[in-house]
Amino acid sequence: MTSLPAAHRATAPLRDDRRTVLVVAILSSFVVGLDSSVVNVALPAIRQELGGGLVVQQWTVDAYLVTLGSLILVAGSLSDVFGRVRIITWGLVVFGIASVACAVAPTGEVLIVSRALQGVGGALVTPSALALIVAAFRGAAQSKAIGTWTAWSSAATILGPVVGGLVVDSVGWRWIFVLTALPIAVTIPLVLRITGDVHPETRPRIDVVGAVLAVVGVGGAVLGLIEQERLGWDAPVVVAALVLGAVALAAFVPWELHVTRTTGSPLVPLALFRVRNFAVGNIATLSIYGALSMVFFVVTLFLQEVWGFPAWLAGLATLPPTVVLLLVSSAVGGLAGRFGPRWFMAAGPAVAAIGSLLMLLVGAQPDAYWFGVFPGLVLVGFGIALMVTPLTSAVLGSVPQSEAGVGSAVNNAIARIAGLVMVALAGIVLGGEMSVAGLHRAVVVMAVLLLAGAVVSAVGIRNVSAPT
Repeated sequence: MTSLPAAHRATAPLRDDRRTVLVVAILSSFVVGLDSSVVNVALPAIRQELGGGLVVQQWTVDAYLVTLGSLILVAGSLSDVFGRVRIITWGLVVFGIASVACAVAPTGEVLIVSRALQGVGGALVTPSALALIVAAFRGAAQSKAIGTWTAWSSAATILGPVVGGLVVDSVGWRWIFVLTALPIAVTIPLVLRITGDVHPETRPRIDVVGAVLAVVGVGGAVLGLIEQERLGWDAPVVVAALVLGAVALAAFVPWELHVTRTTGSPLVPLALFRVRNFAVGNIATLSIYGALSMVFFVVTLFLQEVWGFPAWLAGLATLPPTVVLLLVSSAVGGLAGRFGPRWFMAAGPAVAAIGSLLMLLVGAQPDAYWFGVFPGLVLVGFGIALMVTPLTSAVLGSVPQSEAGVGSAVNNAIARIAGLVMVALAGIVLGGEMSVAGLHRAVVVMAVLLLAGAVVSAVGIRNVSAPT
């Protein structure tokens, strides 16, 4: 195995705050992940109370996703410039205020604006949370910490529909936003207990033009992919958003190269992509996270629309991956830290692909859950647990400590866009409606994408040794 770059051999700047850092990173990411998924089950109740029809329902979800997706690259850069602790504190405060505003929203319009503000807070929190762990831990300890963080972050997304359904049915939809605000009240005092942070020796200039291009580029792509589900690919709004996003992203690369040559302070240091594990890891992310997003979207839809499961039962039925993640991720992180990420990243997607293909046994009757869906989801969960922590460690372990925020943001943005693209294409794969045949086509597509991620990882990833 090759030796670790000099930038990574330095003492972890947050080493003395390890335990607090890990709790803060888990709680803040858990809140953001929970909020991303918990709202969906509340949409009928929101529509009944606030009115506004389908448009209010869709934008209650989309306003959050658009601001979160479009600002995440900028937030990662801010984390590197101003420090992880400061940015995550700002993010938690914004998220908490927005959550309270959502809970008391008198109209659909106020709720949508508040959800957009939540997305701003989520964008500030997401890259900084992981960058905190990278700053506090080294070597095998870092991989194990990322494994613990991964398990709880993933659990939040999958638990969302179950928790949301129980809360909406028992005390009302407004309480789901109180649910996300309460952990923030606990997390902010913990953040303030962290004594160290990561700061550049000299504060670089903010790449304002690059930030605008990133927001317009990613935001346009996200908006277009979301709205095509409602309006169709040929709708003027969708075409305009996708074209504008594509133009901005095309201009982003030459602009960043120009800034690198002139001021040396680009929003995203493109030199990161010359680092093998960073580039290959992000290619694998594109394939793997696209597949995983389709897995949970299609399976949840199938359970409700074909088998007739209520939302809360469908949520419970898709819990096996969460349980496996919670049980296995931390141990896998420790092992990957010792032996390197390469073969974990290759084996994980392959195991998940086998799990996807097991769902070809599913038919029209719900009794197929126990020999098709359940074992398939268990294997998918085990595959995720094998690969996600090593993937994150490989990507962030390959970048300098000073650029961990933007490195995390790039990887996160790629994962989110991959998920949006695959969910947007799900209608084509399913043939326009959910059916047994549509599920079978979808799981084959998932398996192909997962196997592609396995091959890319096996061929491209290099193990890097690191001190503890």
